[in-house]
Amino acid sequence: MHEVPAGHVPAVVTYLQMASAQMTAAKPFPLGVTATEENLDVAAYRNLFRAVGAPWLWSSRLVMPEDELQAILQSDQTELWVIRHESKAIGIVELSFQDDGDCELDYFGIVTSATGQGLGGPMMHLAQTQAFSRQINRFFVHTCNWDDPRALDFYQKAGFKPYKIAVEVFPDPRVDGIHDRRIAPHVPLIE
Repeated sequence: MHEVPAGHVPAVVTYLQMASAQMTAAKPFPLGVTATEENLDVAAYRNLFRAVGAPWLWSSRLVMPEDELQAILQSDQTELWVIRHESKAIGIVELSFQDDGDCELDYFGIVTSATGQGLGGPMMHLAQTQAFSRQINRFFVHTCNWDDPRALDFYQKAGFKPYKIAVEVFPDPRVDGIHDRRIAPHVPLIE
């Protein structure tokens, strides 16, 4: 046993990868839903990031210095796809192409009110299509035990294979006020 300091949370992180696209049949988005590559400003990006990720304690991009996040968002190595229902942003597919020939699925998710509406398959098809539209060696992603409990199974069904597990301990973003204290009730809050 390893004690986790008060005000922190531990996450068991599973890393997954693939060497070629596994979803070859096009998955259409439901009527009224679109995916467009967008150049969001930092404020709009953070609003979407929070809307999608707060239930899972996503916080890294909320605490990142604004100029650093702006550089990521403006980089040619970043592709940001926004999923919209009519005009409202409800999801994110963010790819990071790296100099070593890898592509990371940095962020992938939808707001909780849009789950169960058939968006995951089309979003993953989009992610794989875009990743492998460039000459990459590997497409990888990681998820943790605080993410949606269906995430790991979803990634594996989409063709990703686990290759590493790690434990990350980080400050609980609810303690610092980054997220509301009532967010993520599935994660014990210990101060």
